[in-house]
Amino acid sequence: MNEVVTKEDIKIENMIYEIRSKQVMLDSDLARLYKCKNGTKEINQAVRNSPEKFPERFSFVLNDSEMDDLRSKFLTSSLNKHGGRRYNIRVFTEQGVAMLATILRTKVATEVSIQIMDAFVAMRKYISTNLLEQKYINNLVLEDHDKIKALEDSFSKLEEKRKSTEIYFNGQIYDAYSKIQEIFKCANKSLVIIDAYADNTILDITKRLNINVTIITKPNNLLTSQDIEKYNKQYNNLTVIFDNTFHDRYFILDDDIIYHCGASINRIGYKTFSITLIGDAEVGSSLINKVKDLIKASIIN
Repeated sequence: MNEVVTKEDIKIENMIYEIRSKQVMLDSDLARLYKCKNGTKEINQAVRNSPEKFPERFSFVLNDSEMDDLRSKFLTSSLNKHGGRRYNIRVFTEQGVAMLATILRTKVATEVSIQIMDAFVAMRKYISTNLLEQKYINNLVLEDHDKIKALEDSFSKLEEKRKSTEIYFNGQIYDAYSKIQEIFKCANKSLVIIDAYADNTILDITKRLNINVTIITKPNNLLTSQDIEKYNKQYNNLTVIFDNTFHDRYFILDDDIIYHCGASINRIGYKTFSITLIGDAEVGSSLINKVKDLIKASIIN
């Protein structure tokens, strides 16, 4: 910031304060700059003689709270010198300073007022530049925050996708088997297993579940009526529907959650496959309705 300095090496910018969101100067500093013989008395007398020329937007007297705040923040020599004054400080805005110079009508007042005006202009320019810089910095911070948030959202979506789709490579028999057990245990009331090649491997899992289990599989010799009958005599939680309309494997939990399985349970881990949580509500609803219709038809028959 370009500073305005008087002949006495006084930096006028150091005498400008911000009070009530306005840039102002103290009566004591103005009296010093204008070389008033009677100090602040001459300044304040000028205001009292022409009160109509000094509305509050031009000049006002600080209240006690503002006086204390000014002392605590700045501890200026002007405040210290006049700390024992009987009256609170009067301050002048830029317009008030200009008006005061016209009333005092001295050569010194005119010259100094020009310097003071230059100081106010310099201060406004300085503050404006700082505000622009601060706004630029704030925008950068907000922009970076948005970028970070976008990255976090992307990572979150990737994490969700990773959790909803898991791939098992050939040889990961135990891991794949454990995953299917984990999925089945999430069912609270019912579980539908659609697997064209269902066999006793499924029964080894479902016997640990205390829920109703429905298996939909195509007619074959892998899961016989005798197997089903013996199983239900002990566990009594299994319904098997023989149907040849499904090619893929699905697990439906509580008529709500659906998983797609890329391999039959009796072949999991032997070749690379994936297990995917179906997130499309419309697709899931159509599949669930299809299965419900199939179950109803089997009961009627």
